[in-house]
Amino acid sequence: MTKKIKVGVAGLGFIGPAHIEALRRLPDVEVVAINDFSDDYARAKAQSLGIGKSYGDFNAMLTDPEIECVHICTPNFLHYPMAKSALQAGKHVVCEKPLSNTAAEAKELVELAEKSGLVNALHFNIRYYPLVRQMKVMREKGELGRVHSIIGTYLQDWLFYETDYNWRLEPDKSGESRAIADIGSHLMDLIEYISGLHITAVMADFATIHPNRKKPTKPIETYSGKLLQPEDYQEVPINTEDYATVMLKFDDGSRGVVTVSQVSAGRKNRINLEISGSKETLSWCSESPNNLWIGKRDTANELLMRDPALVHRESAGLISFPGGHNEGFPDTSKQLFKEVYQAVRAGKQPANPTYPTFADGLRELVLCEKIIESHRKQAWVQV
Repeated sequence: MTKKIKVGVAGLGFIGPAHIEALRRLPDVEVVAINDFSDDYARAKAQSLGIGKSYGDFNAMLTDPEIECVHICTPNFLHYPMAKSALQAGKHVVCEKPLSNTAAEAKELVELAEKSGLVNALHFNIRYYPLVRQMKVMREKGELGRVHSIIGTYLQDWLFYETDYNWRLEPDKSGESRAIADIGSHLMDLIEYISGLHITAVMADFATIHPNRKKPTKPIETYSGKLLQPEDYQEVPINTEDYATVMLKFDDGSRGVVTVSQVSAGRKNRINLEISGSKETLSWCSESPNNLWIGKRDTANELLMRDPALVHRESAGLISFPGGHNEGFPDTSKQLFKEVYQAVRAGKQPANPTYPTFADGLRELVLCEKIIESHRKQAWVQV
C-alpha cells in the first residue's frame, strides 16, 4: 500500500472539522494531530474526533517530524504567522481564506512559498462544485461567447440579529473588512476563475446595519445560533460592514456588480452567480448546486443536472457519484484536497497548479483593499 501522508490541522472551530472530514475521505491521507489554543481544549477535541496527537502550541506541532502538511483553519489574524512558520519548518500548507489580514503580508507569504518550492494552497473550495467547473469549461470552449455582464450575490443571515456575535466582527482578528473579505472573496474569486477576466476597477458602498451589537460574555461557536440571557451580553460598537455592493469593470471592457450581506433573513449561505454572454447566459446557485441554468434567446432554456455523463470531461473529474445522487459542500473540500495531495505526494508545488494557491489569496486581498479604499472615497478605484 502507498504510505499515507500525515497531516496536522490547526483550528477546531467550524471549518477545521470540515477539513478533517474531507481529508478522511482520501485513502492516502491521515490526520494525525490537531492544534488549538490550549492543551486541554486541543486534547478534548482530539478525543472527540478520534485523533491521536494534540497540541496547545502550533510551533510544537510543527516540530513533529511525522507531519508533512498542515491545514490552517484558525481566525484570520493567525493565518500569516502560522503559514510563515509552517513554510519555514518545511511543511506544505493548506490555508483558509483570507491568506492574511493585509496584502503586504500575503505578498511575503507568496514569495516565501515560491522560494521554498513547498505546496501552498488556499481553501477557495467553491471552485470545486462540479457545475462551477462546468461553467468555466463552457466559457473556455466558446459556448458562452463574449462576456457581456456578471451579476453575483452572496447572502447569509447568521449575523441578522444584534445579539449575533463572532470574532469575525472584531477588526483586530478579522481585518478591516468583514462581509467583503469573508464571503465576497469567494464570490470575486469565482467570477475571475469562471470568466477568465480580471477586475480592473471597483466602485463600492458599504453599510453597517447594526452599528452596535451585544457581545456574549461567554464563548459561542460560529453558526451555533445559541441565544444567551440578557445579562450574558455587553454592547460593543461595530466598525465593519454587514452589507456591501461593488460595481466592477473588467479588462475586456465588460461590467459586473456583486452584493454581499450577512443580515439577509432566510438566506443561510446563498451564492448566486449569473454570467451573460453573447451566445447564452449561465446561472448557478449554491443552494441548488446540482443544477445549472442555461439561458437562450431563440430556443428553449436548459437546465443541466450534475451528471458525469452530461457534463464536459474536464468537469466530470469532480463528480464522485452518478447523476441524481447529489453532492454538496463537503464534497468541494474533498475534490480540492484530492488535487492538492497529488502535489504533496510529488513533494513540490507544480508549475501550473490546478488548485487555488497563495497567489490567488494575494489577488483577493489586493481586490479587498481596493474595495475598502473605494468605499472610503465613494469613488471608482483602479486595481
